[in-house]
Amino acid sequence: MRVLGVDCGSRSTGFGVIESDGRSYQVLDYGAIRPARSHNFAERLLHIQVELDKLVERYQPNSIAVEQVFQALNVKSAMQLSQVRGIVLLTAARAHLPVREYSALTVKSSVVGYGRAEKHQVQGMVQRLLA
Repeated sequence: MRVLGVDCGSRSTGFGVIESDGRSYQVLDYGAIRPARSHNFAERLLHIQVELDKLVERYQPNSIAVEQVFQALNVKSAMQLSQVRGIVLLTAARAHLPVREYSALTVKSSVVGYGRAEKHQVQGMVQRLLA
């Protein structure tokens, strides 16, 4: 099974492509989609969509994983994140791919063993797990 995981952001949308046979995992690609800051928001969304389409075409994932919507204190940031998330869902629908949604708490618990882990803890564990 091959999965494209996406961490939504309007300035930087992270991605990772992994493949698993159920026992072991292999990283095929990872990085970030970073639209030019000089672009307006609509142009940034388009850039993210085009780059996600390229990843889907190149790696032919079986599904896309994305973070569930969460409540944020900053309404503007939450709205922008939701719109980027919409681009991810649109990309999946256009490619006829199922979407698996995970809460940040679930991901952190699965990876680190603690749902309130900090980013650097998750990053370190992912590096260890995926070599």
